Parts: sequence; structure tokens; C-alpha cells
Amino acid sequence: MPRLLIVGCGDIGSRIVARLRRRFRIFAVVSGPDGARRVREAGAVPVVCDLDRLGPPAALGGLAQRVIVLVPTSSQGKTDRRTPHLLRALFVPPAAAGRRNRPLGPGSRRFAPSAPPRLVYASTSGVYGDRRGAWTDETTPPRPGNDRAHRRLDAERRMRTSRWRAAVLRVPGIYAADRLPRARLEQAIPVPPPDQDVFTNHIHAEDLARACLAAVFRGAPARVYNVVDDTQLVLGEYLDAVADRLGLPRSPRASGEVLRAAAGPQRMSFLNESRRLRNRRMKHELRLRLTYPDIHAGLRDVVPAGEHRRDTPP
Repeated sequence: MPRLLIVGCGDIGSRIVARLRRRFRIFAVVSGPDGARRVREAGAVPVVCDLDRLGPPAALGGLAQRVIVLVPTSSQGKTDRRTPHLLRALFVPPAAAGRRNRPLGPGSRRFAPSAPPRLVYASTSGVYGDRRGAWTDETTPPRPGNDRAHRRLDAERRMRTSRWRAAVLRVPGIYAADRLPRARLEQAIPVPPPDQDVFTNHIHAEDLARACLAAVFRGAPARVYNVVDDTQLVLGEYLDAVADRLGLPRSPRASGEVLRAAAGPQRMSFLNESRRLRNRRMKHELRLRLTYPDIHAGLRDVVPAGEHRRDTPP
């Protein structure tokens, strides 16, 4: 049975497990016993480890022929300290690699592949920075505007230039029935007026899981793909659509100090950037046909009345 390793098995990883568990043996890296229990119940083999303090360099090496990396970067600075640890952990020594897909020891779950595994890294579209609403494809030079985006771009470069030459997915805001900004709407946090508003980009969680699988099978080495739906809305229009679906009041509009004080630093960092992502490469090269081609399709299909289990900022 083919093997898949998911590094960072949260919501998206769990959706991938649900899709592949009958056809693949899936290993999933989690940070503790609660995650291990959840992953085991979902049908994957848990691998508990601290990605910031990995032990032997080959801790994850040889577990699978395909790898999907869904973990965030380290939390400070402009360079990512976590990705070098992870790449070392995925390394299979050349002597072992020469055994060509045989077990690495009696009873071992590990294999030494004759070629590096297929690797997919989920990054963020934030690496493009502020584009003032301009259309943005994968050839647009990244210009990260904050440390978080700098760390992601650093991780991308390490992944793409490693011996695995990872395919990179640049992911915008993820939504689903349990990933909607309900609390923001209930708190009546304002958004900019229409003439000052920013374009936002979105992808449904199920379509992101499908994109990860498409990339691990069809993605080209070191290739970048924008993973985004066809929605073309500014933030206020997006929040209005969610509010209407949930039966909540629409967000008030404000600008200047009133907006900054109400939104807070984290939300303001998103309000300082505006771009529209093109997804032609995703559709043509990964051959991904979106189940939820825009926000309106997603909200119609995935928001049962009264079911809102988790909230994330847009």
C-alpha cells in the first residue's frame, strides 16, 4: 500500500486523511497525545514529535513516498527556524537510500526510497505583500510586508531549493462551515468604507485539501501554485455575505483611528494589503476543478443553520 506523510495534521490534514485512508497508509505528525488520539481515530498512524526539537536527523525519513507539509513557521523573526529542522528530519542517508525501497531494519515501518519523495509545502499568499488590488499570479515577485510573511517566504525558498524541490501552494483565507468570522460580526468590528476597502482571497477547506492531493500527485518540482477560488470581493462584501447567511447584522464601516482602534494590530495587518490572485496554473496544471468555485457557492452548501463550531479571522 502506498504511503503518505502529513506534517501538521489539523483541520486540513484530517480532511486529507478522510479522503485517502482506504487507499494509502497515512502517517501524521502531531505535537502531543491529544492530536495522536484524534489522528488514530481518523485512520492514520500518529507520529508524535516537537518539530522545533527533533532528535535524530532521520526521525521522519523513509516513512512515506509522498509528504504534505501543513505546519506554520516559527513564531519570531524574518527567517524560519522550523523548516531546516524538518528538512533534516526528512533526510534519508545515501547509504540507506541505496537499498531501494526495502525496510530499513527488521520490523521497521521505514523505507529508503530510490528517489526523493514528492513534497508539497502549504505556504501563504501573504508573501506577495500589498498589490493595491492588482491581479497577482505566480510570476509576481514576492514583497512580504511583515515578519510572518518573510518567514513563510524563507521557508518556501528552503523547501524549493532542498533536494526534495517541493511544490509550493500559496494559500489565502480558508473558510468552511466551522471557519467563519461569526465572532467578528457579533462584535460589530468595523471594516473600511467601500472606497478604502481591500480585496481578499479565499479557498474552501475541502478544496484546499483536494489541492494538496492534486499537487502531491501532479505538482511540478519547485513549482508555485496559487490555491484560490474565483471570488472577487472586498472584505466588506465578504463579511456582508457571511452576515446575511448567518442572519447577523452587517459590519459597520469606519476609517482612520476609529477603524484602527476597533480592529486591532493583527486585523489591521490584513487591511494594509490588497490583491487579487489568479488561479489559472492551479486549474490547468493541477487539473483541479473547485467544488466551491466562489464564496456564495460555499456558503450555500456548507453553513447549516445553527452550526458554527469554530471562528477564525478573515
